[in-house]
Amino acid sequence: MIASIPTENPPRSGAAGGFNCVAYIDGSCFGNPGESGCGVVLKKESGELVEKAGIYLGHATNNVAEYQGLLLCLEMAGRHGVESLTVYSDSELLVHQVNGRYRIKKPHLAELHDRVRAALADGGFQFQIRHVPREQNGEADGLARQAIRSRSRIGS
Repeated sequence: MIASIPTENPPRSGAAGGFNCVAYIDGSCFGNPGESGCGVVLKKESGELVEKAGIYLGHATNNVAEYQGLLLCLEMAGRHGVESLTVYSDSELLVHQVNGRYRIKKPHLAELHDRVRAALADGGFQFQIRHVPREQNGEADGLARQAIRSRSRIGS
């Protein structure tokens, strides 16, 4: 069973309020499908860490883990009251589906995509998502893998 990541916006802490932020997200699986997790690193544009987290998701595909990472990121950005958010992911599929370049053929991914769209509509911040090479996404990947190994939520 895949853990549900909340997308509602809890009370804002103001920790990054009014700042432009960048986030690195990743989903990881040990096997595909297999034991999975996601990781997010949210920083101010200045490089100051706002929050980082990894979540164990249970048995899922890598694409589901990638979407869950984006949902976690959007929840974090909403909680901190960011003004704008640029997300970097090494998943071409996720980036191109969210940007509308690729169709979504799988119903379970369409459901996650709908949750992303709803979270963006409720988020109140500017958003863009970009693809980066895997080598530039090591910290988020490490958090996802650590969450799988520990079978728990980790972060700051």
